[in-house]
Amino acid sequence: MKIVVVSDTHIPKKAKGFPSRLVRDLQSADLIIHAGDWQTVEVYNELCQFGKVVGVTGNVDSPELGKRLNAREIVEVEDFRFGVVHGHGIGKTTEKRAKAAFLEGEVDCIIFGHSHIPLLKLEDDLVLFNPGSATDKRRQKQYSYGMITLSSEPKFEHIFYDEKSTL
Repeated sequence: MKIVVVSDTHIPKKAKGFPSRLVRDLQSADLIIHAGDWQTVEVYNELCQFGKVVGVTGNVDSPELGKRLNAREIVEVEDFRFGVVHGHGIGKTTEKRAKAAFLEGEVDCIIFGHSHIPLLKLEDDLVLFNPGSATDKRRQKQYSYGMITLSSEPKFEHIFYDEKSTL
C-alpha cells in the first residue's frame, strides 16, 4: 500500500496547484493524508480527484473546510494506526503539540505539519512524521512531501525536489 502524505500546501497563496512531482505520486496512491493548511475547500476537492483522502484542518484553513474536516483524525491501515493533526497552537513546540493531541499508545505514528520542516523520528515506538511542504519550503533547501509504504513493516520517506512547477 502506498500512502502519500502532504501538509501546508497553502494553495492558491503559495502555488497555483499541486507540483508535478507530487502529482505523479498522487496518481498511484492508495491513500492520501493531508495534515492541514490546505487553505481552501477547492484544494480538498482537487486532492479527492486522485483517490481516498484523510485530512485535518490547520490554522489558515477556510471555515468551509472546518465544516468538512476535523482538527484531529485517527486512521487505521493494515493494523497500523496513524494520528493526524496539524500541530498549531500556543506554547510548546509543534512536535510537542502534535504529540499532546494523542493519548499514549493510541497511535503508532503521528503525522503533523505546521512547521514546514520535514521530520522523521522514532521516539519510544512512536513514529513522528512531518512531510514538510510541497509548495512553501520557507527556510528549507527543498520542497518536500512524504511517502509511506506499508508491507510487512512500514517504510517512511521524504520526497525532496527543487521545482514546484505544476502540470
